[in-house]
Amino acid sequence: MMSFVKNAALAAALASAAAAAGATTTNAAGKETPTVVLVHGAFADGSAWSRVIPLLQAQGLKVISVQNPLTSLAADIASTKRVLDAQTGPVVLVGHSYGGVVISEAGNNEHVRALVYVAAYAPGEGQSIADLNKDYPTPPGFSELAADKDGFLTLTPNGVAKFLAQDVAPEQAGVMAATQKPTRGKNFEEKIGIPAWKTKPSWYIVAEHDFMLQPDLQKVMAKNISAHVVMLSTSHSPQVSQPAEVAKVILEAAAQIN
Repeated sequence: MMSFVKNAALAAALASAAAAAGATTTNAAGKETPTVVLVHGAFADGSAWSRVIPLLQAQGLKVISVQNPLTSLAADIASTKRVLDAQTGPVVLVGHSYGGVVISEAGNNEHVRALVYVAAYAPGEGQSIADLNKDYPTPPGFSELAADKDGFLTLTPNGVAKFLAQDVAPEQAGVMAATQKPTRGKNFEEKIGIPAWKTKPSWYIVAEHDFMLQPDLQKVMAKNISAHVVMLSTSHSPQVSQPAEVAKVILEAAAQIN
């Protein structure tokens, strides 16, 4: 009997915690405080946002960094949608690099009020990353990709240090190389449906010294989606090298959606 009581109490506590996690808060003006959902790119995991997260939390925002499997575009979209479905208030959905493809599809979720692309792909309907890249020179960082027998790609430590994050400390670049997830190469050929940016306001951070995604392509995509554009003098990893500037753009988006 005592065991049943303890288990019931534990279940009630867990249910209460789950409800609290999904609950919305309001600011001084009585508006719901947005949740920021962060989506990492290829050759990375959720820790890619570790320098941005505390800056957003310090401003009172709830922040969730999605851990996508990178096993297929559909799986990554589904993983992101599960996080979005668990929210009860407005969401600012942020994607880096390949994560931009994910948020373009997953961002159709009813909770998403704004999209932020951080040196990210912003495909149109029926487009893939391969489609977007075809008319531009191959970025130099692609020469440092290594494939395994199953077609999963990783970026070499040299590739991370010289092409993905050439403007961060060597120790940090080493951490990024060590924590990356292998990415299925076919993900870059998979297309999306109707992109969320067609109906939702978007922001775009262009990384001017990007060796993984051509800056000229970034500018074109930002124009195509009618985004609020911010130019940063960074590598392909502005969320690591200039986290305060990235957080500033996310906060701007959050401030304008209520």
